[in-house]
Amino acid sequence: MDPPQGPRAPLEFGGPMGAAALMLLLPATVFHLLLAARSGPARLLGPPASLPGLEALWSPRALLLWLAWLGLQAALYLLPARKVAKGLELKDKSRLRYPINGFQALVLTALLVGLGMSAGLPLGALPEMLLPLAFVATLTAFIFSLFLYLKAQVAPVSALAPGGNSGNPIYDFFLGRELNPRICSFDFKYFCELRPGLIGWVLINLALLVKEAELRGSPSLAMWLVNGFQLLYVGDALWHEEAVLTTMDITHDGFGFMLAFGDIAWVPFTYSLQAQFLLHHPQPLGLPMAAIICLINGLETISTATGRQLLVSGWWGMVRHPNYLGDLIMALAWSLPCGVSHLLPYFYLLYFTALLVHREARDEQQCLQKYGLAWQEYCRRVPYRIMPYIY
Repeated sequence: MDPPQGPRAPLEFGGPMGAAALMLLLPATVFHLLLAARSGPARLLGPPASLPGLEALWSPRALLLWLAWLGLQAALYLLPARKVAKGLELKDKSRLRYPINGFQALVLTALLVGLGMSAGLPLGALPEMLLPLAFVATLTAFIFSLFLYLKAQVAPVSALAPGGNSGNPIYDFFLGRELNPRICSFDFKYFCELRPGLIGWVLINLALLVKEAELRGSPSLAMWLVNGFQLLYVGDALWHEEAVLTTMDITHDGFGFMLAFGDIAWVPFTYSLQAQFLLHHPQPLGLPMAAIICLINGLETISTATGRQLLVSGWWGMVRHPNYLGDLIMALAWSLPCGVSHLLPYFYLLYFTALLVHREARDEQQCLQKYGLAWQEYCRRVPYRIMPYIY
C-alpha cells in the first residue's frame, strides 16, 4: 500500500478551468501566429484574414515527416554520450542518470541535413508545411500527454510531482502527475526538453533562410542575424545541457500537456516566428543597425551563480533574477531585425516577459520556503526582481 502523499500543493494556472482554457488557447495561439506571419497585414491582434480548412491542416506527408523527426532525435538520444550526469536527489534518495549528448545530436542532425541537401533534399519546401506539421505536433502532444497521465496511475507515490496530483483529471493531465516518466533509461521529459523542439526550431529557421534565398537570390541580412542569434542560443543550451537538470521543469514540474506541448509544438513553431515574418515581410537592415543589434544580443551573457549562497554583489545585487533580464534583452535582439512596423515579431518578447514574471513568482515562493528569513533579508537588500528600478 502506497504511503500517504501529505498536503497537496496549491493549484496554479487558475485550477481546472484555467488548465482547460490553456489547452485550447495555446494551440489556437500557435495557429494564429503561423497564419498571421504569412498574411499581408501580419496582425498580432485580431482574427486572421482567412481560416484554413482541414485539407490545409491534415497531411499524411507531414505526419510521416514528424514521426521520422521524432524517431531520429530518439535514436540520437540513445547513442553513447560523452558524459552521463546525475540529477538532483529524489524523494526516495535516488539520483537519476542522464546522457549529456544534446550538442552531439545537434551536430549529427546538421551533418545529416547537409548530406540530404547535397543529395537534393528540398529543404525550402518545409515552410509550406508548417501548418500541417504544427497540427500533427499538437495531436502528438495530446496523445502523448494521455499516455503520460495513464502511466502515472501505476507510478509509486515517490515518483509523483509536487503539483500535478490534485485529484482533478483535467488539471493533472495539464500539469503532469509523474515527475520523471521513463521507460528503462529513456527519460521522456528530459528528451523533450532540449531535443526535438529546440533542434527543430533551428531546422525550421534554416528552411526559411533557404526559401528566402530561393525567392530573392540570397538571404537578407536580417534573416542571417535571426538565424545566427537563435542558432547560437540553441547551441549554447545544448552544449551546457547538464544545466537543465537543476531547472524547475526537471526538478519540480510534472510532465503533462503543459511541458509536452510547450517542448514539441510551441517552441519550434512560435520561436521561429521572426524568421517566418521575414520570409513573407522582408525588412531592410543596414550594417550600422545590424552592429547595434549584435551588441544588444551580446549583452545577454550575464554571469549567473550556480551555488546556494544568496549574492548581493554584481548583477545579483541589482536584481534578484539577472538571468531573466538577460533573457529579455536577448529576446529584444531577436525581434529588432524585423523592424518596428509590426508587433507580430515581438510576440516572443511579450510572451517571454509574461512567462518570466510568472516563473519569477514561483521562484520567489520556493526560495522563501527554502531560505526563510535569509531570503526575506535578501529581498530587503535587493528590492528589484527582474528590471532595475521598474520591477
